Amino acid sequence: MVVLSAGILLYRRGPATGSPADSPAGPPAGSPASPLAGSAPGPRADLEVWIAHMGGPFWANKEARAWSVPKGEYSPGEEPWLAAQREFAEEMGSPPPPADYFRLGDFKQPSGKVITVFAAESDFTPEEIRSNTFPLEWPKGSGRIQQFPEIDRAAWTAEAEARALLVRGQVPVLDALLTRLGSRPPGPAEAG
Repeated sequence: MVVLSAGILLYRRGPATGSPADSPAGPPAGSPASPLAGSAPGPRADLEVWIAHMGGPFWANKEARAWSVPKGEYSPGEEPWLAAQREFAEEMGSPPPPADYFRLGDFKQPSGKVITVFAAESDFTPEEIRSNTFPLEWPKGSGRIQQFPEIDRAAWTAEAEARALLVRGQVPVLDALLTRLGSRPPGPAEAG
């Protein structure tokens, strides 16, 4: 059975900050700043996206390929848009901002999971991020169960930098956004 997930990708246009470390909501005190700050601008240097760094010990000291669109799983028969709103609220600690959302597409991940992504332009500026948590035996084999946040920070990130930060399977989400915004000509699979 295919695992289904739904998420929300917020974007804004304006001067790119270049690094999640520049965002008021990330990174938290004691976290390493992004090593990718100052990377070359992409096709839309003025475009930023709101992405989240995955929580837990596996992702703790990683930046590249350790970020995600705020998202979560849902059951067959559940409305993806409702699931996306719920998951955003659980991971951010606040509901998605009022905006004109549109369905960006369905994106099959290397694991086989399919993520339905909704997008909207917004200048979302939460005062803090309060993610829900998950239990995990840590250290592995210790018998000790600890709680970890699903995401440990989130930030506005320049589109070019987000390409290096997002898990590889989610990079096509950025391509779809650029195509939708008219910033990139359609590729061979999209033309005609």
